[in-house]
Amino acid sequence: MEKPFRVVSSVGGDGRRRPLRVLIADDERDTAMTLAAILRDKGHEVQTVLRGDEALELCRLFRPDVVITDINMPGESGYAVARELRDRHGQLAPLLIAISGKWTQTSDRQVGKAVGFDHYLLKPCNPAELLPLMEPLRIGSAQKHA
Repeated sequence: MEKPFRVVSSVGGDGRRRPLRVLIADDERDTAMTLAAILRDKGHEVQTVLRGDEALELCRLFRPDVVITDINMPGESGYAVARELRDRHGQLAPLLIAISGKWTQTSDRQVGKAVGFDHYLLKPCNPAELLPLMEPLRIGSAQKHA
């Protein structure tokens, strides 16, 4: 007689992966909407804005776990958004992920790290690169910095 197989979770703990609250700030509407659709399909609650100053305001109301922001935006740059959120919340700030198609040099990434970004990705943003950065938060890990 064969033993019945059982499904074993690879996420640990109680096996539940929680949805995250994600804010996407990008003045390229198509980029923001495409990324939002992908993240919603993965079960996350997503809000989008097209300006950096709107991102800061929505962070007060939405309280995101993750902020994904373009660097070059009207209102406030992504650098300014990251600096403000890091100054405001310190280590309790959301996971801060930069995405940029224009500011792609090593020096741009160094500025990103200096202002508080946890990760700096290049456009077009590959979901296979982005989703693993968010996974520790989904499984309840307090470790958000890689």
